[in-house]
Amino acid sequence: MALLRCSKIQTDKVYSRAVNVPTFLKKLVNIFGKSEQWVAARIKQKGDSKCIPWKNLKDLILAHPDVKRKVDVFSLSIYGLVIFPKALGHVDEAVTDLFD
Repeated sequence: MALLRCSKIQTDKVYSRAVNVPTFLKKLVNIFGKSEQWVAARIKQKGDSKCIPWKNLKDLILAHPDVKRKVDVFSLSIYGLVIFPKALGHVDEAVTDLFD
């Protein structure tokens, strides 16, 4: 029930969620709480995927006024840099799928 966010689940039915996946930009806007222009200016192309540099995340962690957002950005950074590293010094687009 918690995974599907359904309050009343019937045991004899199969459930699925509609696929309406937001873009990398939209996910970062939701996580960071910043404008689309701010986020778009910081997204880089590394190989075949989009990434955001660790330096930008570090600056955001240090300067963001909202503590919950700081923790979210810090957690995203840990996922991207330590647990699922793909591009050195960058957090990959695929990490936001897992994090979001």
